Amino acid sequence: MTDIRNNWTHEEVKEIYNFPLLDLVNRASNTHRKYHDSTKMNMNTLISVRTGACSQDCKYCAQSSRYNTHVKPEKLSLEQVIEDAKVAKANGVKRVCLSSEGRDGNRDDRFNEMAEMITEVKKLGLEVCCTMGMINKEKAAKLAGLGITAVNHNLDTSERYYPNITTTRTYADRLETLANLQEAGVSYCSGGILGMGEDDEDRIEMLRTLSNQEKPPYNVPLNSLVPVEGTPFYGKEVIGIFEMVRAVATARILMPKAVIAFAAGRTHYSQEGQALCFLAGANSIFFGDKLLTVKNMTVNEDQHLLETLGMQSTRYHELTTLEE
Repeated sequence: MTDIRNNWTHEEVKEIYNFPLLDLVNRASNTHRKYHDSTKMNMNTLISVRTGACSQDCKYCAQSSRYNTHVKPEKLSLEQVIEDAKVAKANGVKRVCLSSEGRDGNRDDRFNEMAEMITEVKKLGLEVCCTMGMINKEKAAKLAGLGITAVNHNLDTSERYYPNITTTRTYADRLETLANLQEAGVSYCSGGILGMGEDDEDRIEMLRTLSNQEKPPYNVPLNSLVPVEGTPFYGKEVIGIFEMVRAVATARILMPKAVIAFAAGRTHYSQEGQALCFLAGANSIFFGDKLLTVKNMTVNEDQHLLETLGMQSTRYHELTTLEE
């Protein structure tokens, strides 16, 4: 049976997900080495151009204006974004992701603001990704014309569990944006958050939905919920590392060519736990002391871990496949 498929059934994915853990990791590790250089780790950086004051009610997010959190609204000027991008480039970064809070990336003022930033950062010789909410067909085509490298738009969880996460957008909205990006020929990254109260069936279905897209995501970020004080999900118990490993390994088997990002929440786990995720197929992490509004591993900690494991950082989302 070919590795590359987009017609997985729920039962097939469930069978993979429920393999004995070490057997699952072994299969995922072998798949990973077939398509990727296991000594390379993609290192990414993110610039939040708009932070806070978001009208949505996502229960995990510190940026929602509906919750009393530590986050204060902030908007970066074009000049500041360019300066931050220059610093990233000086540190060896070849690609940056521009993040803007909000539900609707189709608003002309917001879109034009982001378009100008994309254009100017590209002039520095950097590749640019962005995340900016829902995107219609017209705006997806414009992003393609701007030469955007990729757009992030996470599914977060399964369709069944999604109403427990937010009421201000629907799962259909999320899927429509992914379809618009695919139709426009824009690469996209899409993943989810584990530990929001969902069960294994929800994780299985989220991964199945992603892997069955007509054009699968080139990058699948898997986050461990960081419960932020003031949000409805504050106080939730952090999921165990073996649950993260199981999700990473399943994603790697379902989407062999994708970059699998172990994104937010790495601070919950030991170096040994993170290494097990890397063994299971995670080959992308975010570097920097903060990831949007939550604490991240320090650059020195990550450098030490990668050196200990004999891995090299590429400092950007790089889809390094051994087979096309």
